[in-house]
Amino acid sequence: MDRPNILYLHSHDTGRYIQPYGYAVETPKLQRFAEQGVLFRNAFCAGPTCSPSRAALLTGMYPHCNGMLGLAHRGSRLNDYRQHLANYLRAHGYSTALSGVQHEAAGELKKELGYDVLTTDMDAGEIVRKATAFLCRPHDRPFFLSCGFLLTHRTGTGVQWHNDAASPAGDPRHVRPPAPLPDTPDIRRDFADFAVAAGRLDVAMGAVVDALDQAGLAGNTLVMVTADHGIAFPQMKCNLTDHGTGVMLMLRGPGGFAGGKVVDALVSHVDLFPTLCEVAGLPKPEWLQGRSLLPLLAGAPSIRDEVFAEVNWHAALEPMRSVRTTRYKYIRRYAPRSGPVLPNCDDSVSKNELRAAGWDTQPLPAETLYDLVFDPNESCNRAGDPLCATVLQEMRARLDRWMRETRDPLLTGKLVPWPGMVVNPVAGESPQSPTVPAVPLILQSGI
Repeated sequence: MDRPNILYLHSHDTGRYIQPYGYAVETPKLQRFAEQGVLFRNAFCAGPTCSPSRAALLTGMYPHCNGMLGLAHRGSRLNDYRQHLANYLRAHGYSTALSGVQHEAAGELKKELGYDVLTTDMDAGEIVRKATAFLCRPHDRPFFLSCGFLLTHRTGTGVQWHNDAASPAGDPRHVRPPAPLPDTPDIRRDFADFAVAAGRLDVAMGAVVDALDQAGLAGNTLVMVTADHGIAFPQMKCNLTDHGTGVMLMLRGPGGFAGGKVVDALVSHVDLFPTLCEVAGLPKPEWLQGRSLLPLLAGAPSIRDEVFAEVNWHAALEPMRSVRTTRYKYIRRYAPRSGPVLPNCDDSVSKNELRAAGWDTQPLPAETLYDLVFDPNESCNRAGDPLCATVLQEMRARLDRWMRETRDPLLTGKLVPWPGMVVNPVAGESPQSPTVPAVPLILQSGI
């Protein structure tokens, strides 16, 4: 069998807030795609911040293992760019191309990603045009095309979302804000604008899929649609609850990814690299830490008992680790504070509203334990509940085991940034504020 082409469609800050996941956000193109492929209801990123999440997916390794401890455009990087999926596939005979956004390298390091064709436009129309041109040209070998969109990422300016400034904003009258947030006029307006951005993303991704189909390549192309992490609202992006780590994940194409199936099993972004190897008949490199999704398509109820995620640096330092099973979520903070790390929350009217209500002083305990059956919004911390003492010990042990197996640097009491990394001060208020050099974290004591 010929090796399949691979089309990787990805977005910034979309989480699962699209129509196929049951949200009132109209994305008809992605809905059609879901009905043709396989949708994973419980897919999670390995780190709810931009570069670490993408690096984990594209290396098959957790961020503290692949080196991406922070943001690439602020000085973080991979330990070895030969482990990037584009480099791996190119070494095995694939032509490789990027149209649009990537977040695994900055400056001259972009040349080390492994793309034969590298176009880093930000405009969605240009991204679609160049991706379409690539798909429609003759191909004498299998290809890997990465196509990334910025549409649901906040701009950090007065125009909150990457929408056409001349277009109307979303209609806030009949929307409901995401679960962690109060239903207020300003937050409804903010989420209505997000829905407009998600609709634009739907059109753009749909256009690329349509171009693939019209080129006659659908039968031998595995298409992956996902996002880096949760949406850019308070208590979501850069948080280890499901609001931050939950992502859309839909695949269509060879390997059994067809028929409108829905899979409820826990899966992680680190599982995609080994899946691609198996579908393409390629050897799995020794560094992979994930598991192939293919047994789930053959009827296996699960491929893993737990998923893990982490934060080190985002805009500011906020070291955290988590483990999630089907029933429980356990989060450990290694530098707990009396309030949120505000630079790690994108500026928005929603952030302003929570701050006005006293969010700055909401405590953040060193440990949290959530029972996801009775508390799916992860709002009631059971870590101090004597009735949950046995569960707490089990979840601690799961996390400790994973940290040992992956040689997590936090076990040494140190977290060392890349030379030249810059960050926002932890006590700051905005990711748009001036940056300072990142310094090592030295833990005085652990849990």
